[in-house]
Amino acid sequence: MREYNEEELKLLTEVLPNVAQELRGAMANVYAAANRLAPISAREQNAAVDKNAAVFTQSYYRMYRVIGNMTDAPKLAETGKFAALGNDDIVGVVRGVCEKAEPLFDGQGVTLTFESDKPGQIIAMDAELIERMLLNLLSNALKFTPKGGSVGVRVRVTDRRVYLTVSDTGRGIAPDKLEHVFDRFLVTDAMDPPPHGVGLGLALCRRIAQGHGGSIVAESEEGRGATFTVTLPNVKSPNGVLRQPRTEYAGGFNRTLLELSDALNASAFTYQYLD
Repeated sequence: MREYNEEELKLLTEVLPNVAQELRGAMANVYAAANRLAPISAREQNAAVDKNAAVFTQSYYRMYRVIGNMTDAPKLAETGKFAALGNDDIVGVVRGVCEKAEPLFDGQGVTLTFESDKPGQIIAMDAELIERMLLNLLSNALKFTPKGGSVGVRVRVTDRRVYLTVSDTGRGIAPDKLEHVFDRFLVTDAMDPPPHGVGLGLALCRRIAQGHGGSIVAESEEGRGATFTVTLPNVKSPNGVLRQPRTEYAGGFNRTLLELSDALNASAFTYQYLD
């Protein structure tokens, strides 16, 4: 786990969450006003209104994603495993994320595939955090994979480990950036080209993997794509119970659209995708 100095800890635990709190309230008011100006009923009846509103909706989702990452920045200062993990099906969770994301990838002209060597595997995990981690990895893959390319998600199960791999055929990561890929928010010259957040996404992915007692590594060659591999312990929680089926994102937002918002074009935010 990366050790942060005093200035970095203050940034993670005080500055970023406080900024996020201020932005969250302001953006909520902006979003409410925009919905009054262009309600879903108007968007359904007028393609031009829907197209213009989709540009705003995408921008809002991108900002809300940044705010969410800034709110969760204090997690990066924590160490150790997460407490009270439940038991859930890692294969089913990953498959479900891919099924929801596949139409959005198709709309970008990028093929998304999923494979697993087992139909299911129950392990100790926080399903919502695993979903968030996977969607972040998919967002990065889609962002840097050109039309006609492909992204593959694979789950492989061994006696002691579960391996979750996301590979793409995109432009790859330069060696000097690969070294800092999980700490981009601290290395300004390693920032992605626009659109981008504040570089917290992959750092949070690492924290989620480590909080499960696992790890994440990145491999890449420029011009030959990138591969991120998450390794999780193949263990069940002795005190956990099998979680009941979960409802979709509870805040009125489409979780898949939210986490992929940086990588999609505005057409993905027309009214039919927002349910």
